Amino acid sequence: MALTLQEKILDPNQGVYLIGTTPPKLGTDSEQLQTIATKLLNRLHEIEYDGVVIYDIQDESSRTQVPRPFPFKQTVDPCEYSKLVRDLSNLDVITYKSVAQRDREEFTQWLHKTKQDFGLNNLVLVGSPSSTGDIKLGLPEAYQTLREHTQDFFLGGVTIAERHANKRNEHERLIDKTTKGCEYFISQAVYDAQATIDLLTSYARTCRQQGNEPKRIILTFTPCGGQKTLEFMQWLGISVPEATKWRMLDADNTLNESIKICRENLDLILRSCAHLDIPLGLNIESLTNRKEEIDASINLYRLLKATMELKLAEKQIA
Repeated sequence: MALTLQEKILDPNQGVYLIGTTPPKLGTDSEQLQTIATKLLNRLHEIEYDGVVIYDIQDESSRTQVPRPFPFKQTVDPCEYSKLVRDLSNLDVITYKSVAQRDREEFTQWLHKTKQDFGLNNLVLVGSPSSTGDIKLGLPEAYQTLREHTQDFFLGGVTIAERHANKRNEHERLIDKTTKGCEYFISQAVYDAQATIDLLTSYARTCRQQGNEPKRIILTFTPCGGQKTLEFMQWLGISVPEATKWRMLDADNTLNESIKICRENLDLILRSCAHLDIPLGLNIESLTNRKEEIDASINLYRLLKATMELKLAEKQIA
């Protein structure tokens, strides 16, 4: 019998391979929603993957003074789209949820509806993008509310290696979120391999000192098709080293160069962290809805999955 996504995430000997996507824009009717989801899954039918990550897109303009490179568009409810993708694909989904917009009581009602109406179990809770603005519920309070809820959820968290590069405490956040119920973590898109290596090393060492098993870290990668996508990546807070930026933009084909860079970065992370015994996974996303970037993300998925599976096989015979 096939393992569930939850069983795969919890088994360190299993690979975990995900595709990340955003819900269509708000106002899309149910027929069009079905068409968009079917089109996505048709694109993915040639690859083997374990599930789909559905993001909850927020207007993050409070986080930075820099204008947003692409206009913010509200989306269909991520739960609605998650249920549709799950029903069409027969695969597990992971649904992101931004918690700042609802107070504790509203969030409790949301949890009930998510389980009862949509039948969703796998959640990643996300806090406010900045400490300013109208925050009705903080992430710690959301975790507490989830713990007290009558229904069980399989909870994941977000990890941002760039925060570690600045504050050197992201590994402590991971350990704290684990005590609050997180069973796995999904990273922000990786373009700075060294920041990820430093985070994984700090996390593994602290887990070892405390006698804990590290949780699975699912690494996100995304292709970059040009200047505009790069600006959007940097606006989102993704760290792109100067040399990497110019290597992509000065290449004859920025998209292909970005795929090579992602492959090199994953290879470097796997080689540098092999001794740490942290179970890893992959999540491949496209940050735009440009067809060439979506197609490139599928090529990137194939390449990075093969890279990771080879390392997993080498580890098992070592």
